[in-house]
Amino acid sequence: MRDPARWPAYNAAQRGRPVRDLCRRVLDLAGPGDGRLALDLGCGAGVETAAMLDAGWRVVALDPAPGTGDLVREVAGPGDRGRLTVHEAGAADVSTLVRPAAVQLVHASYALPHVPRLAFDDAWRQVRAALSPGGWLAVDLFGDRDSWVGAQDETFLSRAEVDDLLAGLDVVVLDEVEEDGEAFSGPKHWHTYAVVARAPG
Repeated sequence: MRDPARWPAYNAAQRGRPVRDLCRRVLDLAGPGDGRLALDLGCGAGVETAAMLDAGWRVVALDPAPGTGDLVREVAGPGDRGRLTVHEAGAADVSTLVRPAAVQLVHASYALPHVPRLAFDDAWRQVRAALSPGGWLAVDLFGDRDSWVGAQDETFLSRAEVDDLLAGLDVVVLDEVEEDGEAFSGPKHWHTYAVVARAPG
């Protein structure tokens, strides 16, 4: 699903689905939010954003798709949503929207793989810079045997490259999955890494 015009439709279709396992795992590990700050990068419909809010986090939610703000606020629902800030922005904007070392949890489920390879290293640098000492990082990444390999606007990584990205972090979860399945655009072969890691300190 590499046509940017399809992202609003994809995001709208996510309403009502369960919270992704990656988000559940990092929330369990990180414990109650207690007002700590989380960054939901590529928040889509805001399903995981809502889970973070329900767990007591303040959340900055980013997604470049038009209409993100209205959709996320609708999915997050009423209640104490003064803890939510939404920006129609992407990984390239993290450093302009979040102070360095200010975020205690970064969640990016299937967002970073859709950053072009030439921009990926800078996006990763911004994500790492936003993470506070002791902060949690939860990301999904595409592997180099994924059937979309070769797409110019996406990033695919070998296991060695993933290990390099995680250098200096305490890796708690690193699940590599390779299987045939479905994407929003239809059948595909998935090769992914699900990562939960913690910054030192």
